[in-house]
Parts: sequence; C-alpha cells; structure tokens
Amino acid sequence: MAYIVPTNADTIEDQFLYTEARLNQVECLDCLATVGVKKNSEHHTSIQWSGQAVSRCPEFARMSTAPDGRQVHVSCPRLVASIEAATREGKIPIGAEDGY
Repeated sequence: MAYIVPTNADTIEDQFLYTEARLNQVECLDCLATVGVKKNSEHHTSIQWSGQAVSRCPEFARMSTAPDGRQVHVSCPRLVASIEAATREGKIPIGAEDGY
C-alpha cells in the first residue's frame, strides 16, 4: 500500500511527470525483466522498476544476499547494457522535453 497518496490534481500530475511520463519500455537482454527508462541526457538515466521486474532479475537476487542487502542506488549491469544497446539503436530518445 502506498505511504503517501496524492489527492491534489497538481500533485497527481507531478507524480505522473516524474514516474511515468516519457518512459520507454526496455527489456533486459538477459532475464527479460521490463523497466521504464528515460534519458534526460547522455549521462542521466531514470529507471522505474516494477515489483515484477525486480523479482525477475537474477542480479538483484544475488545482490540481495550480500550481508547488508542490495544497495538501492546500484543497478543491474546486465540491464544497464540493455539500456545502452537500446539507446544506440535509437529506441530511447536522449534529452529533456519542455524543460523536463
């Protein structure tokens, strides 16, 4: 269950803007987990993982067995390679639109 549920129309629009707008679906070339990806620049990539995608990722499963668990800011290198390939193929546009 969500901790904070937006009720203001502006908040709902912001939530959509930051978590769903302009996301391109990318499938990991290894485990087939599908995530939403947005690249605002060459070096800035936003990735939205679903619970299903996390559960499919064997790299995340391996990382979660570490003594301190998986560090949330560490991504799956296999997925990163899949995103880079999709970007090279032109499947993920690079650059912010309308200032975002």
